[in-house]
Amino acid sequence: MDRRGASGCGSSAHKPAVLAVSVGGRRILSAVNPAAEALGLLPGLTLADARARVPGLDVANADPEGDAAALLRLAQWCGRYSPWTVPHGADSVLLDITGCAHLAGGEDRLGAALFERLARRGIGARLGIADTIGGACAIARGGGHAVNIVAPGATRDALAALPVRALRLGGEMAAALERLGLRHIGDLYRLPRAALAQRFDAALMTRLDEALGEEREALSPLPPAPPRWTRRQFAEPIAARDSIEAAIRVLLESLCRSLGEEGLGARLLVLTLHRVDGESASLAVGTARPNRDAAHLMRLFAERIERIDPGLGIEDMMLAARRAEPLGARQLALPRAGQDGVTADDAAMLIDRLANRLGARSVGRLVPRAAHLPERAQHFVFAFATGGDAFRADQPRPVRLLPFPEPIEAIAPVPDDPPLNFRWRRRLHRVARAEGPERILGEWWRGEREAELLRDYYRVEDEDGRRYWLFRAGLYRPDAAARWFLHGLCA
Repeated sequence: MDRRGASGCGSSAHKPAVLAVSVGGRRILSAVNPAAEALGLLPGLTLADARARVPGLDVANADPEGDAAALLRLAQWCGRYSPWTVPHGADSVLLDITGCAHLAGGEDRLGAALFERLARRGIGARLGIADTIGGACAIARGGGHAVNIVAPGATRDALAALPVRALRLGGEMAAALERLGLRHIGDLYRLPRAALAQRFDAALMTRLDEALGEEREALSPLPPAPPRWTRRQFAEPIAARDSIEAAIRVLLESLCRSLGEEGLGARLLVLTLHRVDGESASLAVGTARPNRDAAHLMRLFAERIERIDPGLGIEDMMLAARRAEPLGARQLALPRAGQDGVTADDAAMLIDRLANRLGARSVGRLVPRAAHLPERAQHFVFAFATGGDAFRADQPRPVRLLPFPEPIEAIAPVPDDPPLNFRWRRRLHRVARAEGPERILGEWWRGEREAELLRDYYRVEDEDGRRYWLFRAGLYRPDAAARWFLHGLCA
């Protein structure tokens, strides 16, 4: 599994596409999409062999570190189904659902719910449930369904018809077994173990025994997240606003200190109050960016304290950081040299106050998104939404980007030159200066047509001093007129 979609190259890719990584001076396939797999390309094959088999193969560079980080986040997310989860290899997550399946209505319902949630997140996956770790991995890799469940005690029979590659073997060992005619796991059952161990590496027998449960395989789950909450109980119930504010301030200072020790900042704080009459109430405060400034967070709570009904008095108060993100040490007291105007921290604090006063869904912002095409490079989110990639800083961008590129009529002297003039919205503009081209390729994993994948962008200035961002779509074709579009307005 790769962050770009199912099987590593996008669930909608109808063309053969692969991801490649450099290993020992060679380029090796690390993931293939279904179209490439159907043509016999598998992870572990060299890129040179793959291109020889499939000319015109789409190739992209793999990002093992980014994929490992994404897999870790996915394993943590799977904690809603089992407290014992851990990334496994480069493309799998293991869950020990012993004693957990009945909470979801059984193994079949748990598997279906997990698969549906993953699909809604845009993650293509195959699930396997079996008595052993090796058996579950094998049935997930070699099974023919989205969710493959092996009945208790039936692992040996269920694995017999699966390909030997499902045993988590190296590509070279699996290929050697297939050359000898040992294509299915059941073919290994009938052969003498001593002969197999002598001919192949001991890992073959280890993987087989692990899958069949004849050798124990340990699962070391991710450590639980440290508790990020603090609590205060009162000898005498409190009801006055000043007392409630003082208690919240003490809780915030304690929680912010513990978050600072972990290098984290709060994104969502929940205050729970227990009254003497047995009733409880809660108050939530969110932040646009990670924050552990107790004074700022106290201001957010202070604006909402009037919503608290203390009743006959509050005897117990708990403050928890339901969501926290990394936040490194920063200088808060002194401004940096040359820093004028509103800083990013000032803007974030303003967003916090507006969103907590008006509602989190009443305030929004644009965040960057990792996309090649400029119109997809940002999207609107609500104030407290997480995520967002880094904006491209290697090339300038217009101050105003049109929602969609608008077609224009342009005249260029030769195919690769900027236009001499162009007509946009019925007005003719004569170009005085131009820079470019900057070539931007589209996102082939979305299944877009070849003609829509390539754009050559130019920054042009007309005779009146107005600046525009234009592009020519597609490669030059002598039998067709060039297609020009205006995409943005520059400062």
